[in-house]
Amino acid sequence: MPGDRCSLWRTAFLAISLFGLLQSRQITQGLTGVLDDCFCDVESIDVFNNFKIFPFMQKLIERDFFRYYRVNLKRPCPFWPDDSHCAIKDCQVEPCPESKIPVGIKSGNYNKYSQAANAIRDIKECEQAHELGAINSTLSNQSKEAFEDWAHHDDAQDHFCGLDDETSPDAEYVDLRLNPERYTGYKGPSAWRLWNSIYEENCFKPRSVYRPLNPLAPSRGDDDGLCLEKRVFYRLISGLHSSINIHLCAEYLLDEGWGKPIWGPNVHEFRRRFGSAETKGEGTRWLKNLYFLYLIELRALSKVAPYFERAFVNLYTGNSQEDSITKELLLQIFNETKAFPMHFDESSMFAGHKMEAKRLKEEFRLHFKNISRIMDCVGCSKCRLWGTLQTQGLGTALKILFSEKEIKNLPENSPSKGFQLTRQEIVALLNAFGRLSTSIKELHNFRTLLKDQR
Repeated sequence: MPGDRCSLWRTAFLAISLFGLLQSRQITQGLTGVLDDCFCDVESIDVFNNFKIFPFMQKLIERDFFRYYRVNLKRPCPFWPDDSHCAIKDCQVEPCPESKIPVGIKSGNYNKYSQAANAIRDIKECEQAHELGAINSTLSNQSKEAFEDWAHHDDAQDHFCGLDDETSPDAEYVDLRLNPERYTGYKGPSAWRLWNSIYEENCFKPRSVYRPLNPLAPSRGDDDGLCLEKRVFYRLISGLHSSINIHLCAEYLLDEGWGKPIWGPNVHEFRRRFGSAETKGEGTRWLKNLYFLYLIELRALSKVAPYFERAFVNLYTGNSQEDSITKELLLQIFNETKAFPMHFDESSMFAGHKMEAKRLKEEFRLHFKNISRIMDCVGCSKCRLWGTLQTQGLGTALKILFSEKEIKNLPENSPSKGFQLTRQEIVALLNAFGRLSTSIKELHNFRTLLKDQR
């Protein structure tokens, strides 16, 4: 009798193990080949990103210009009462006192392309919050933080998401290096309602896709009934969702330790979010949408290169040596993006009848702008920070793709009135692409871990 019981346990254990291995194989084997609506394949993107772009992006986002993102995390949710409460200690923002912020950041009185450095003041370290969902608002006293004030321009028709009013008393600078995107435990009805609102009310989705409260619920078919533009929109949002999920799986709280949390990849969590059984076969498709989103933002970077290649455009922090290194690194990245041979062809979008194309483009823009406003409904401050940044980065990429004529007509030696980017847009654009680049790299790591478990 005991022998029979042990035999049953061994059989059950083997069955569970084989089931997990089968899922792992389905994820890794299905993620291959040419992507829909473009002529690029998964393998080419993997090689290009992991060996060329990723190392450059890691260096760039550590530079002072790209470390600090000004954002208002206190705006109320415009769509429903804020009934979510972050259950994690110190989840909310603990900003540095106004008196501690350097004058060069908060003055906002100097010219957009000015080389003159404003006063640079040392600041004392604010108390750092290291809990899961907390925002660490410390600005290092060793950094040169005299940022230029980029005035808002009247280009609203091309904005795909609302820009924060940088003069708002609720907007604050956040050091992104001290607030990495990772697992915070933010989940449940509040998080589900947010993604449900995005997919059900603000996303062009295939008729066959049914997404109830659980945003990870699978679809039941292909992108039927959608024109190219609406298919692209759906894949962008799905790709962003997949990218965020990969970040949470890759930077998971493995052990709280003795006051020093241990973060790392959680293969079980990755399977739960993308495994074939859990997603009824949709996980691989969602991951392919990540690659599609990567191509869109990669194309935007290659298109906007002329804007930054002009000699007078500086990524100004007040430290000339720092600024020079940062711009040189950015131009290296642009050279790599322009050399990529399989870019997405955005000219195929909004190319039909003029009035219909205009209406569709406006519908596209308004849907995306609405999604950017939903980020104000995220109940976890750190999740809201990174959701806002990545949404704004994608919105900036779309603005670039649909401003080709204005970019081609940029004056060589003076600022343009037709096409401009604020500092906030530039920081969001490059950090958002940096997040996608990291997702592709982390996805490669998960595939390796899954193979090792076979």
